[in-house]
Amino acid sequence: MSIGTGIVLFVIGAILVYALNVQVSWIDLDLVGYILMGAGVLVFIIGIVMLMRRRRTDTITRTGVDPDTGQPVTQRSTRASGDELP
Repeated sequence: MSIGTGIVLFVIGAILVYALNVQVSWIDLDLVGYILMGAGVLVFIIGIVMLMRRRRTDTITRTGVDPDTGQPVTQRSTRASGDELP
């Protein structure tokens, strides 16, 4: 979600800077556009960093038959990214 928000902020800022030729006496639209573009880039980069740092887990389920009792046995193992499987 933050990646999309960063893109939207950047686009709105670019529209304010480059597409509008309106002079408003109480606000500088170019400055607001540059601020929005900077904030959009910052939010986009933070979103990518958070996406890369997301912890991933894999759950593996194995089902077999116990040779002594004949009963089905289920083994589950969970690992985080970078761990070796048992």
